[in-house]
Amino acid sequence: MSPRSKRSLTALLLLAATCAGSAQAGTSHTPDRQVPGVYHQTIGSLRITALFDGTVALGRQEMAGVDTATVTRLLDHRYVPENDQGLQTAVNAFLIQNGNHLTLIDTGTAQCFGPGLGQVLGNLRAAGYDPAEVDEVLLTHAHPDHMCGLLDTDGKPAYPTATVWLSRADADYWLDPASETAAPKRVQAAFPLARKAVAPYAASGRLHRFVPADTLPAGISALDSHGHTPGHTSYNVDAGNGQQLLVWGDLVHFHAVQFARPDVSFEADSNPEAAIASRRRMLAEAADKGWWVAGAHLPFPGLGHVRREGEAYAWVPAEFSPLSPLTP
Repeated sequence: MSPRSKRSLTALLLLAATCAGSAQAGTSHTPDRQVPGVYHQTIGSLRITALFDGTVALGRQEMAGVDTATVTRLLDHRYVPENDQGLQTAVNAFLIQNGNHLTLIDTGTAQCFGPGLGQVLGNLRAAGYDPAEVDEVLLTHAHPDHMCGLLDTDGKPAYPTATVWLSRADADYWLDPASETAAPKRVQAAFPLARKAVAPYAASGRLHRFVPADTLPAGISALDSHGHTPGHTSYNVDAGNGQQLLVWGDLVHFHAVQFARPDVSFEADSNPEAAIASRRRMLAEAADKGWWVAGAHLPFPGLGHVRREGEAYAWVPAEFSPLSPLTP
């Protein structure tokens, strides 16, 4: 056998041995959980970190102003996960880093909605941040899935040095026992949860009630987007370099339906007509001005843009990319 033939035979034998080894190899590992729900996005001079809290099931029957056939068509078009409990709906919070300054917008559910949620605090730590370094928490509104996370599992402030900002309209409503008595039964359970969540912050003078015209920290502006709650507030963040971020809270719950049909309301809206008007206004402004958008109930990470499609709109999610350096 020639030297060349010997080399070829040796290579074939090595390949066969490798393949045989691969065929016998196996794994005893089956992943049973996702990696931490954290996504970083650089926007201008800001680092935005989306923090996943978990998912909640919302029933398609909770939508109003639309027929069943249209709902089915739109949900099927977007392949929205659904089980016997309802439609899979994300719960997200967002951390904004501006230099050394940290602003958290919404806090997730903590223990208010059971073990399937309550991941914001852990994911914030997994992202490398210390909750004690958060300067302020801005709440879009006072529902439990946005403010229960103000407390840790021991009922202590999760953000021990932060000031909490809540719109005066929502504070006056959700923190008032008289409002609870007069409220529909389906929302009455939210009132004591809201009072409990803010109690230690209020006791230490770190609960700030504001109106949209007030000056907020870190150059953030409050935008009145009431309707889902009496004082529902969205936040506009100037990221520099001509870029803006709109953190819109609960303007959209059913992304597969409400971008295509902004006139569809949610039964949890305190004022459906006002909620629809706020949604239409914010969708138009975000689309026309090319703003970045962060949504509490958009599929994680809930960051992206809005695009017009005739009389309707479409959600354009952010594309995963390496982090770019922050600009001064």
